[in-house]
Amino acid sequence: MEITSPTFIFGTLTYCFILLFNMTVLLTIALNRKLHKPMYVLLFNLPLNDMMGASAFFPQLVSSILSQNRSITYSACFVQALLIHLYGAGTFLTLTAMAYDRYVAICCPLKYNTMMSPNNLLKIIIIMWILNVTLIGILLAMNYRKEILDMYCNNPSLLRLICGDIQLNSYYGLFITIFFQGLSLLIVVFTYIKILITVVSKRQFDAKSKAIQTCGTHLIVFLCLEFNAFFALIAHRLPNVSPYIRRALGVSVMVFPPFLNPLIYGLKTKEIPHNARHGISLLRNSCLLIKRVILLTGGLLKRIFVQ
Repeated sequence: MEITSPTFIFGTLTYCFILLFNMTVLLTIALNRKLHKPMYVLLFNLPLNDMMGASAFFPQLVSSILSQNRSITYSACFVQALLIHLYGAGTFLTLTAMAYDRYVAICCPLKYNTMMSPNNLLKIIIIMWILNVTLIGILLAMNYRKEILDMYCNNPSLLRLICGDIQLNSYYGLFITIFFQGLSLLIVVFTYIKILITVVSKRQFDAKSKAIQTCGTHLIVFLCLEFNAFFALIAHRLPNVSPYIRRALGVSVMVFPPFLNPLIYGLKTKEIPHNARHGISLLRNSCLLIKRVILLTGGLLKRIFVQ
């Protein structure tokens, strides 16, 4: 266990911090009516995806370290692969929808309330999740394997074990990659070019500053995920890449985005830390009140029984 202990500690602490950071963002958005706006409603999906991906990867990793057994049942492998792919694709779709929201807010401010009405926002979220579940479900339905070489179940590592014709699987996997990553990149680039043109043409300094801050946060998160996922996918496509590098890149996709996303949004978006501090303050005061009530009740009961 001397070799695996650091890995066990790293995995456990990282998972706990990911849950803590993302739950803070979720609760902050859910409990504050000021944040019940299209931008934050879409952002709400990001920590959901991050926690889904982390929960699919870290418990299995920690369990395999403790038991010294790297085997996994077929049903557990399928669920893990499903959740991990839903996490990756869902994050791309969420960030794309958020880019569209920023585009409408900055480039078409007079139409914003109409274009991003509650009904339209609900449609965007439903379409986002239906697309995600349908396309990823079809992708994983093609695989029926017994072993994997990666640190977790995913489509590229499963494809390497197919003895028969993998042409259909490869083409569909390539289509999924282009659809989620390529299409997301095109939409984000298009919206940001439009946003940049609009921001440059504006004379108000405050409007420029707010637009740059909001869009800059989104762009940092998107580029982190895009580059991370791109290098991980390239590593699986190139046969000469070391399996250790492939595993390291695969793990980085599961560690860095879920860990950094809430920190980036928490530090760069003023509304979130402000409301988070308010929420934590209320929670602390509530806990103190409950503690006082318990102590008071305990004191009264003690007096009654003593008498």
